Amino acid sequence: MTFNSLKKSFRHTLQFLLQESISLTPPRINRWFKWLAPGLLVKRWLFLSTAGVLLVGVGTAIWLKLTPVFYTVQFVGAALRFITTIIPNYVSGPLAVLVGLSFILWGQTRTLSAITDVLMPGNEEELVDVLINRRRLDRGPKIVVLGGGTGLSTLLRGLKHYSANITAIVTVADDGGSSGRLRREIGVLPPGDIRNCIAALADEEKLLTELFQYRFRAGGGLTGHSFGNLFLTAMSEVTGDLEQAIAASSKVLAVRGQVLPATLSDVRLWAELGDGRRIEGESNITQAKGRIVNIGCTPPNPPALPKALKAINEADFIIIGPGSLYTSIIPNLLVPEITAAIAEQNIPRIYVCNIMTEPGETQNFKVSDHVRALDEACGQPLFDAVLVQKRTPSAQALERYAQGEAEFVVLDRETVIASGRRIILANVMVENEQTGTVRHHPNRLARVLLRWYTRMERLG
Repeated sequence: MTFNSLKKSFRHTLQFLLQESISLTPPRINRWFKWLAPGLLVKRWLFLSTAGVLLVGVGTAIWLKLTPVFYTVQFVGAALRFITTIIPNYVSGPLAVLVGLSFILWGQTRTLSAITDVLMPGNEEELVDVLINRRRLDRGPKIVVLGGGTGLSTLLRGLKHYSANITAIVTVADDGGSSGRLRREIGVLPPGDIRNCIAALADEEKLLTELFQYRFRAGGGLTGHSFGNLFLTAMSEVTGDLEQAIAASSKVLAVRGQVLPATLSDVRLWAELGDGRRIEGESNITQAKGRIVNIGCTPPNPPALPKALKAINEADFIIIGPGSLYTSIIPNLLVPEITAAIAEQNIPRIYVCNIMTEPGETQNFKVSDHVRALDEACGQPLFDAVLVQKRTPSAQALERYAQGEAEFVVLDRETVIASGRRIILANVMVENEQTGTVRHHPNRLARVLLRWYTRMERLG
């Protein structure tokens, strides 16, 4: 066992013992114990301040040549001898130490509480809990996620509880809805998918999501636009480009991790269908209702954002998907530098397969068809494993999706294994009984992915 693994094991054991002791003690004492949690970077400064007090006392004594201190020490010594005649030293000594430590901890926590009241007014969460959680997230693995649409934001919503070192690389090929209008009228890169990812990674996710998703219902040119798209467009105008706009917005909105466009080029998708048609534009490809045999972008081979390449090169874990296969995931991989950077990484890499097929895009696709499409688009295999939903949705959900020409993505195990991929089967689905919609559950999905990553790290 290496020193680092031994150190991690000791830290985890200490954390477990500390949590067990906290669960058996009153709430006020719990808060004191929490300040002793490993990795909080508080104990060292607590001991340093105590040592400083002692050093000030010693320095004062030396400065005054010990003259007044001598008599003080004599008086204290006599008082202590008198106390030990009443209470034995093996009782009074430890008792005094405990009282002294209690005073130190009490003073420190009261000081921190006063700071908390100013910096976090109205926040019921204790400062120590915030610090413990922040330190834990800061020590999390460096995760890079590629995709777009609601699938990517759903995954990020779960991953942010396990690590603050998340990089979401997002497609900028969207040309429909509010994003498409802003792209045509103002010339900015489509902000829609980026908006969703920023909202998903924000601390105040629920409120921010409602704000960013709000669509104006009146106002002439404002009708149909979402506030988040307008916000990012305005920030792009102020800061100079979308990359700077995202960075500035992330700081303002306390985003955990970073969101990056795959490229800053004005990319437009095209697809060749099985019936010979060539469709241009991301929104038109799905509406064409044809079997996609080839997909590309204009201009070809767009340059990657340098920060995106840096994140991939420094990553501990790479996740591809979930999301629309041809219009959300593959557009990121049409940037050659990104594809090459992922292929070079000898780290856990996994593809999260969609639960249901999409009409006009992956109709009648099995799991192996998704894998094949990714390999063909990239020209090489980019991931080692594929995560597949284990349990089939309810009959009501399947019937609802069948009306829209969609179905459950079936796992053809032998074909997937023949492609050299591991299969991770897990129940990561949540079904809305009222609407009959099927989605990935953010927390379940993130938990399964992090568990697999940890297992691969131990084996590697």
